[in-house]
Amino acid sequence: MEPQRLMTELQTRGLKLPDQTPGVAGRKGGAGPSDHRAVTIDGRTIMVPIYTDTAHQSPYAVETCGPDQENLTYDHQPIGSISFPKVPQFYGLSTADGIPYWKIALLHSHDVLATTVQQTCMRYRDETTACQFCAIEKSLAGDRTIARKTPDQLAEVAEAAVRLDGATHMIMTTGTPNSRDRGAAYLSECARAIKARVPLPIQAQCEPPDDFAWFQRMKDAGIDSLGMHLEAVEESVRARIMPGKAEVPVSYYFEAFEAAVKVFGWGQVSTYLLAGLGDSLETLVNTSERLIRLGVYPFVVPFVPISETPLAHHPAPSADFMFALYQRVGDMLQAAGMTSDTISAGCAKCGACSALSTFERS
Repeated sequence: MEPQRLMTELQTRGLKLPDQTPGVAGRKGGAGPSDHRAVTIDGRTIMVPIYTDTAHQSPYAVETCGPDQENLTYDHQPIGSISFPKVPQFYGLSTADGIPYWKIALLHSHDVLATTVQQTCMRYRDETTACQFCAIEKSLAGDRTIARKTPDQLAEVAEAAVRLDGATHMIMTTGTPNSRDRGAAYLSECARAIKARVPLPIQAQCEPPDDFAWFQRMKDAGIDSLGMHLEAVEESVRARIMPGKAEVPVSYYFEAFEAAVKVFGWGQVSTYLLAGLGDSLETLVNTSERLIRLGVYPFVVPFVPISETPLAHHPAPSADFMFALYQRVGDMLQAAGMTSDTISAGCAKCGACSALSTFERS
């Protein structure tokens, strides 16, 4: 199977792992690629769902065939070799007050440091406002993180991740606080502390703030790129899937995108589009085209039904749907000369949760 198709299949259908698979168990709950695990196939590290209902029914599996040797199989037939990134060295360290570094930040893929600076969200605990796909507080409830990471903690961990494990860029996201800046102020404070300790490119992720002057303040604090995530586009889908966030209209996001690009630069602002929540193929393609014209990278990702969320049993998009979407968005990115490798930092630069970057130069 050619690499683009295999990557698309794995990220939509998931992967079965035997209990004895070595290394990190993967991520359950939390923000970012939840219920995933990093795997390396043909030299490329990607994030693949392993804890979802879809993954438990996947025809793709890992079978151990010898010491330190695993095969990727389809219906029990070997189709290639597979390996797993080593446990990061910085995970073995703790802060002076005894907090393990892995509760403060994690390594995604093989070289991307990621953290949720605030692990709570003003919408999460109210079913009338909560995003139905979100599991941000699950890892907090499971004692796998702390509620709020301090700037000093983040700077300490970032320095260690660069020195010990070769982290090349950092992602800072946040649960949405009940403040008009939507987390921009605290993200700026954290970025300033990190950059004072280590010159690590940083992407910050938050909802659009009430005052677009925050974009320049974030840039001045050391934030190199910005993510503001639409997730869904059609009003009916947004109202059903993310009722609280849907109160911020798509039109306001586009105003924020335009203002942010003026500060961070063309291609340095990105947004998640979660395919499979209900938006049509044409909606996702047309929205991506509009974003690219503005200078915003549309990071198209297959929806993953996370366990213990209201959408745990919602179907993932088909591989055929994603492949068609990737081809059309990839063609537009290619025509615009917008590629993920030119982004300073962030999810789209990493690209491990999506096959999109492999379609940029098809």
